[in-house]
Amino acid sequence: MCGIVGYIGYRDAYPIVIKGLERLEYRGYDSAGVALYDGEELHICKTKGKVSDLKDKVEKDIPTKGSLGIGHTRWATHGVPNDVNSHPHQSNSGDIVLIHNGIIENYASIKQELTKRGYSFYSDTDTEVLANLIQEVMKIEKVKLGKAVQIALKQVVGAYAIAVFDRRKPDEIVVARLGSPLAIGIGKNEYFVGSDASPFIEYTSNAIYLEDEEMAIIRIGRDVKVRSINDDEQLDANIQELQLSLEQIEKKGYDHFMLKEIYEQPSAILDTFRGRLLPNEGIIKMSGIEDNLSKFLNANRIVIVACGTSWHAGLVAEYLFEDLARIPVEVEYASEFRYRNPVIKRDDVVIAISQSGETADTLAAIKLAKSMGAFVFGVCNVVGSSIARETNAGAYTHAGPEIGVASTKAFTTQITVLTLIALRLANAKGTLSTSDYKKCLFDLEAIPRRVEEVLDVNDQIVKIAENYSDVANCLYLGRKYNFPVALEGALKLKEISYIHAEGYPAAEMKHGPIALIDEQMPVVVIATKKGNYEKIVSNIQEIKSRRGRIIAVVTQGDTMIKEMADYAIEIPETVEFLTPLIATIPLQLLSYHIAVMRGCNVDQPRNLAKSVTVE
Repeated sequence: MCGIVGYIGYRDAYPIVIKGLERLEYRGYDSAGVALYDGEELHICKTKGKVSDLKDKVEKDIPTKGSLGIGHTRWATHGVPNDVNSHPHQSNSGDIVLIHNGIIENYASIKQELTKRGYSFYSDTDTEVLANLIQEVMKIEKVKLGKAVQIALKQVVGAYAIAVFDRRKPDEIVVARLGSPLAIGIGKNEYFVGSDASPFIEYTSNAIYLEDEEMAIIRIGRDVKVRSINDDEQLDANIQELQLSLEQIEKKGYDHFMLKEIYEQPSAILDTFRGRLLPNEGIIKMSGIEDNLSKFLNANRIVIVACGTSWHAGLVAEYLFEDLARIPVEVEYASEFRYRNPVIKRDDVVIAISQSGETADTLAAIKLAKSMGAFVFGVCNVVGSSIARETNAGAYTHAGPEIGVASTKAFTTQITVLTLIALRLANAKGTLSTSDYKKCLFDLEAIPRRVEEVLDVNDQIVKIAENYSDVANCLYLGRKYNFPVALEGALKLKEISYIHAEGYPAAEMKHGPIALIDEQMPVVVIATKKGNYEKIVSNIQEIKSRRGRIIAVVTQGDTMIKEMADYAIEIPETVEFLTPLIATIPLQLLSYHIAVMRGCNVDQPRNLAKSVTVE
């Protein structure tokens, strides 16, 4: 959701800023822009389209000199995607230059007041309003940029991460955040700004991650000053060592980040349970669980809040916790949970799941649950993210950076963490026998090898994709643990190939979706031997009698469904509760290859953002 990059120091800013924007393309965007300042001349270039379009325009239109620069990739909220609405934006005086990720909800009333005071507006954005508000505060209050930003932001309702400079002070950038992530890279007599650390990872291993309602004044030759926006208190600048390497964010020879991340899943799952899963000792070690075991064991229920793919992982967890540990579970869309006045009690445990740890709706749900007295446990991938800091305790997935917008390894590593938790609670409660518990640990340990076996059928999946790349609709069906897999498979297809797809519990097919089935409607059925196999066979027969085309994901050695299906993808056998970790892999590959064959932008699908940091 928008990307922010900034640099101030002794180097030329442009190469750093433009490369940083390329690194942030995964966040999703529809336009891009840069502002470069050499202390005398300010040059701004922006355009609808991709960063590559911006690079072409910069080379034709503006000089690239200057050691102060800011850049932005915009995901449109206020105003259509076009050159004028792209960032950076300037105040009417031309002195204040600003980039912004977020939404200023009360921008219309501020704009109305500023218009009365003689300000003109050239874009449809809320960001231009903020730039002019800062200018007006400097004029009326007779204050410098940092103080003006603080005063202006106190008048703002909404969410933001901003980077702003005053061209009368070429040695300073002011940044601030509320609800949108912002990192400051600390170099030797140089500073970097980014929505995450990827734009500056090769220049420094030290960064400050601003908290909500914090701002920082970055000046050459001085330490970064971090302040509270609300009370002007000076805060300690907590410099952290980055948990990210340049090698992690490169494609390593794959055509797309998504494909690379699909193939990284065996190692990502292994990294997720490394040091936590000790099957020979019959132990699961997770400090976030051990330190709060009584909270889980005495919970009235577990409430899971998440969005998108993470919500699907939460649905798998519902089966896991209820099946293995016999704890009642409810799974909520975070975006609905936060607005529907939920009933939350002090003996409830709320688990919040987010790949980025910055999802706005999930963060809001966490704050609501905490205000109602619940214990909140976070599952996320990004160390030091907002959700990691906001929750009472948690567990990282250790998936490594996920650049592709469509989550793949995030999903399987989230399920891995949730499986570990469910098994630990089952062991503590005695709902699994000791022998069954130990067997489950060994079965989980074998999952990375099972995933590698599935990846070996990629060539077969390519051939299937060739036959279905031109369809308009697709139905995905599964039962029990495989129902969330069906939802996730459908989401992957619609996200990156723009084919309409829906996932259903297989038994629900008769309650409406069966009306859609004909020879033009492919149906993907997750039909493993574990989990109501006979029932899923009946569902397939119903589809075939209506001339539907079947792509079946089946257990190795299956003969019955293979004879009925048009195509069958075999996966290794495992215990039922671990099937989602294996069955989701061929669906990811199928979606990927169909999208490539349709000429879609796999890593940056239209209208989507990697991390939804605004409502």
